[in-house]
This record gives sequence, C-alpha cells and structure tokens, in this order.
Amino acid sequence: MSTFKKFEEITVWRKSRELTKLVYEATKRENFARDYALRNQIRRASVSIMSNIAEGFERSGTAEFNQFLATAKGSAGEVRAQLYVALDQGYLEHDLFDRLTFLVTEISRMTSGLMKYLRQSGIKGTKFKKTGQ
Repeated sequence: MSTFKKFEEITVWRKSRELTKLVYEATKRENFARDYALRNQIRRASVSIMSNIAEGFERSGTAEFNQFLATAKGSAGEVRAQLYVALDQGYLEHDLFDRLTFLVTEISRMTSGLMKYLRQSGIKGTKFKKTGQ
C-alpha cells in the first residue's frame, strides 16, 4: 500500500463519495423525500463516512487517523441499517437497495483493511517526522 499525499487519493474515500452521491439521488425520490427524519439521517451518515476519512487523514497522525476511520466504519453500519428501513418502507427497489448495500459493505471492508494496515505499518504520521530530514 502506498502513502497518500491527500485524502482524495484514498480509494475508500472516493467510494464513500460515490455512495453519498447515490444516497442523495435515492433520497430525492418522492416517498423517501417526505420522510424527513430518515432522509436527513441517512444523508448525514453517508457524509460522515467521507468526512471522517478526510478529517482523520488531515490530522497527520496514524492513531488519530485510525480513530476517525473507526467512526467512518460505524457510520457505514448506520447507513446499512437505514437502507433496510428504507427498503421495508418501500422507498427503495431491491436492485437499488442491493447496489447501495454492496457499496457500503465494500466501504466498511476497505476501511477495516486500511485500519489494519495502519496499525501494522509502524508509521506514526507526518506530524511525528523530524524537521530537517
């Protein structure tokens, strides 16, 4: 795994951006759009995934990044649970539900993989690098 210079290079962040776009599209549908609480909650949870990946990366410390990745993974679980609510309420067709569920599950898996890599890498982060090197 290579090092990243900016969070936009992180594949799981790009996938979470794609998920967020799809969630916003799905929640614009008539019945879903009228369920303000669910619509807003699933949107916030999807945005939370990409935001926590970005914020954790920008903290420049591996331990902090891992902590933010754990939060992002939790938000992925939240999105997955809310997709079931949307399916059960008839807001999503099964094919769209399957597509979104596959994507958010992939994001969760990739986040776990990145967390594992960071724990095993021995990299402490750019804020721990000595100056003048």
